[in-house]
Amino acid sequence: MKPVTVSIGVPQTPEQVYDFLDVMAHHERFTDHYLSDWRHSGPARGVGARATVTAALGGTKTGVAIEVVEADAPHRIVERNVSAGGRRLAHGTYTVEPLRAGGARVSFTYAWERAPLADRLLAPVVRATMRRANRTVMRRLATELDRHAPADGM
Repeated sequence: MKPVTVSIGVPQTPEQVYDFLDVMAHHERFTDHYLSDWRHSGPARGVGARATVTAALGGTKTGVAIEVVEADAPHRIVERNVSAGGRRLAHGTYTVEPLRAGGARVSFTYAWERAPLADRLLAPVVRATMRRANRTVMRRLATELDRHAPADGM
């Protein structure tokens, strides 16, 4: 399946964005519209930070194990996602880039490595559902960044 990427510009610096995203517990604040029942393990931040959540999308619920497998401050965080009893394997990648006018562009790419047959058969619908959910994630992330790290430093 083709990956899905969504992006948003925010007034915070790449370092501020990365510092916020690096803490796994912060993700609940901007993804709780479709990810619930967060349980954390491992370190609070960086490679090895883990969470187990319940994803509710497209009328179905499934458990998802999330683990940070790569971290390159302040540019990139890669999470490995396993769900559907191991039949779905994907990576979620946050990329943070400086904007010329200041602030940062935050992108999130969800890329499937393995997907159940139903996902593959309904790929256009699955991708559209993920894109919609993750656009909401980006808007909510921008709001949470404003609360956590105001761009004016106050």
